[in-house]
Amino acid sequence: MERNYKTQMQAAKMGIVTPEMEIVAKKEYMEPEVLRELVAKGTVAIPANVNHRSLSPEGIGSGMRTKINVNLGISGDAKDYGLEMQKVDMAIKFGAEAIMDLSNYGKTNTFRKELVAKSPAMIGTVPMYDAIGYLEKDLLEITAKDFLKVVEAHAKEGVDFMTIHAGINKRCIEAFKRDKRKMNIVSRGGSLLFAWIEMTGNENPFYEYYDEVLDILREYDVTISLGDALRPGCIDDSSDAGQIAELIELGALTERAWAKDVQVMVEGPGHMAMNEIEANMKLQKRICHNAPFYVLGPIVTDIFPGYDHITSAIGGAIAAASGADFLCYVTPAEHLRLPDADDVKEGIIASKIAAHAADIAKGIPHARDIDNKMAEARHKLDWEKMFEIAVDGEKARTYFEQTPPKDRHSCSMCGKMCAVRTTNMILEGKKVTFCSEK
Repeated sequence: MERNYKTQMQAAKMGIVTPEMEIVAKKEYMEPEVLRELVAKGTVAIPANVNHRSLSPEGIGSGMRTKINVNLGISGDAKDYGLEMQKVDMAIKFGAEAIMDLSNYGKTNTFRKELVAKSPAMIGTVPMYDAIGYLEKDLLEITAKDFLKVVEAHAKEGVDFMTIHAGINKRCIEAFKRDKRKMNIVSRGGSLLFAWIEMTGNENPFYEYYDEVLDILREYDVTISLGDALRPGCIDDSSDAGQIAELIELGALTERAWAKDVQVMVEGPGHMAMNEIEANMKLQKRICHNAPFYVLGPIVTDIFPGYDHITSAIGGAIAAASGADFLCYVTPAEHLRLPDADDVKEGIIASKIAAHAADIAKGIPHARDIDNKMAEARHKLDWEKMFEIAVDGEKARTYFEQTPPKDRHSCSMCGKMCAVRTTNMILEGKKVTFCSEK
């Protein structure tokens, strides 16, 4: 049946429950009509490009399960497309709801088209990363209209959401320069735009031509992910004038996108001490009118390179429990190198832990169900069931079998002194002995 609407948001405003809304409502244990109202208001986004036919739609926002994103892509120092596709397979296997292709080397569209064709997960990109390679021009030679060509190319290829750094305008740059930072700008796209603005003297093209950007995104139903170019890159830079100035701009840009029926997500920090996270989540939701919030981390301390999947998971759990809707994974290789397949797995699992823990805390419907199943399996000392329920059952089984217990109804840590075994035996009317047991 032919669509008589351009975007999920337009359909929702027209009172139409789309096929994508039906799927998401079922996944989230929600009435489709309730979901439609949330999409109409913009508090939930369903990124679903009309050209992404392999997509299994997901909802991001209020009342939804916390979703996670996996970053990957080709760079000048790591050009192995096969390895990147292995990472895609791993992301899908472990249930990542989104994959961002951050390729910035060569003609990236070959990899991106294959990714869109096979992935049931949402696909995101940052067109700014691709501009130099796509246009085959140096930064200073690129015009404002050139940037829009890259946005349109990505939209046509089926990308579901795009990070657009439209908020780093000249006003924000003044605030950033005035309030000195330790790390300055750590956003790759943000730094490129900052350099372009400073070198040309022109306004940010994504801000100046924001309506034209929205027209392109509307045509293909691409969700705009409003990038935080001035996100803090160390905990000392968090919640400063530059970050907050940009957030205020993003709030205004959110409303302008909704007026054109373009779905919105807003991106957030970054590096941030734990005691600041909850306040930042609430501030973002207030300033950006409860638009879905997408955070990188936050990374809660700066001194653990090689373990930043853990520092990020700590921050991500607090952020999601305090209102963030979408977590961008961080791998152990963060700040050090392009992640390999093992790093990607560690990053995904850490992010899934944060997201699931937050969903339990927020009372998301049925979030506890799988934990209760695990408790039942542990009560019965049913190891096969435990491995089946575990998110990474292969790893759990490997650990169990590395030092196998003599008594298969316990593990090698406690052996016959297993608390569960002891309690079960007493409640079953049996006698517990140790010295006489062979």
